[in-house]
Amino acid sequence: MSPSLHLSGVAASFGARPLFSGLDLTVSGGDVVALVGANGSGKSTLLRMVAGDHPVEAGRITLSPPDASVGFLPQSPPRPDESIAAYAGRRTGVTDAAARYEAATRALADGVDGADEEFSRALDRWLALGGADLEVRLAETLARLGLDADLDRPLGTLSGGQAARASLASVLVSRFDVLLLDEPTNNLDAPGLAEITAFVRGVDAPVLIASHDRAFLDDVATSVCELDLAQQRVAVYSGGWTEYREAKALGVRQRLEARAAYEAERDALVDRARRFNEWAATGRAKVGRLAKDARTPRIDTKPAEDRARKQDQKAARARAAVERLPEPEAPRREWELRYSIAEAPPSADVVLTLDAVVAQAGSFAVGPFSATLERGARVALVGPNGSGKTTLLRAVLEGEAASGRVSWGTRVAVGLLDQDRSVISGPGPLLEVVAAALGVTDAAEVRTLLAKFGLGAEHVMRPCSSLSLGERTRAALAVLQGRAVNVLVLDEPTNHADVAAIEQLEDALAAFGGTVLLVTHDRALLDAVGIDTEWVFTRDDDRATVEVVGR
Repeated sequence: MSPSLHLSGVAASFGARPLFSGLDLTVSGGDVVALVGANGSGKSTLLRMVAGDHPVEAGRITLSPPDASVGFLPQSPPRPDESIAAYAGRRTGVTDAAARYEAATRALADGVDGADEEFSRALDRWLALGGADLEVRLAETLARLGLDADLDRPLGTLSGGQAARASLASVLVSRFDVLLLDEPTNNLDAPGLAEITAFVRGVDAPVLIASHDRAFLDDVATSVCELDLAQQRVAVYSGGWTEYREAKALGVRQRLEARAAYEAERDALVDRARRFNEWAATGRAKVGRLAKDARTPRIDTKPAEDRARKQDQKAARARAAVERLPEPEAPRREWELRYSIAEAPPSADVVLTLDAVVAQAGSFAVGPFSATLERGARVALVGPNGSGKTTLLRAVLEGEAASGRVSWGTRVAVGLLDQDRSVISGPGPLLEVVAAALGVTDAAEVRTLLAKFGLGAEHVMRPCSSLSLGERTRAALAVLQGRAVNVLVLDEPTNHADVAAIEQLEDALAAFGGTVLLVTHDRALLDAVGIDTEWVFTRDDDRATVEVVGR
């Protein structure tokens, strides 16, 4: 029987702030459940709970069988001094399993009571995790991914693209009973996306994935679990991303219709009660005037009083009907990031000229490359991981070309969002770092700007290094909204951004009138931006070439 994962009434919070509660979910073999929600809604916290790295605050998380192996593969940077083999061993659980097996072997040799049973369990776990042939499979996987590197090579000596392939390989060779993936598509090129997609589709284990990659979730997810932080609601939808969005939109329409129908019926009953009250009051007032008029013969007022009393009773019944009317939940207006990019006055017609530029990173070189970037151009830098896109951008932006000429036009104001989100980094408080980046001294102005990006009082005084990559991405986007630019250089801008931010970024880029240089593997973003030119990177050993291709 294939393993399964069961969550019942699970809750989590961040300090005093609740994240989610009442989460019920069963994930069986072959199920791929996508965890979606805004940054900070608790997706990574939930994955850590299932992995046993974070305490369960309420509810229960159980495995069937209880000793099923759980693999949590977060998007964490590798240790620079760790070898490729050691990294894969740690990520796949084989290193820990091997240590347990070796300890059991020593205990068995020493004649420790019960050592034979522990030895059997440890051996079974090591074999189940793929320890016997890990290095063979790892080498084959790296070769398939196009990374020709010795398994003993330290990860710190790899380029960003090569490190992404090593990280992907550690996922592809894993053999856990339950698999937890946190943003597995970040930094992956098209071949890498194809590999991870095929892997997840072929896994028999229960899979939980936290991801904002909409196309990827459409390809792999069998259901979607939404952690709605704003409305404190957990909901599960069948199908992938598209089905989830359609079902959610349908649910919103139905709630709006139910609320509208309720309000119409309520208003009609309230109006009916008001009319009955007015008729009763009018009748009693008329009877009273007649009774007081000395010129009017005495008459029997009882029938009129009875009619007024009946009107009162009808009004009371209408009010009671209002009280009994079931009131549907009023749809809450969800928080939206209203994002725009502040535009500086136009630059010169020619924004950038590259003349036989060679960019160097160790023994790896890109170029020579020549190109002219005109005002308003929208250029995508495309190519596999490790082909030199970031290397060329760094040389252009920092003026560190190994040879050739980099010439910027006049009145150019560059806004940069790099992969490392370096503008939001270090030990300084977020408020001070953003204020410095914007060149402002008004703390209230900065707080207001950050609040628009969901970064409130609990964030602004924290060190930037303590923020999640998603929170740092939001802050970096805030800087672009607060500082006027006419040239945008974006290196994987959708990494670590939630869907609300991604969709707002797409709209903002579509409206931006300046020049755009974009590195991304997000297919939806490329389609939305309106790219007119591609710089296509091709790598051959330690040299990459770049070709300008019109779209």
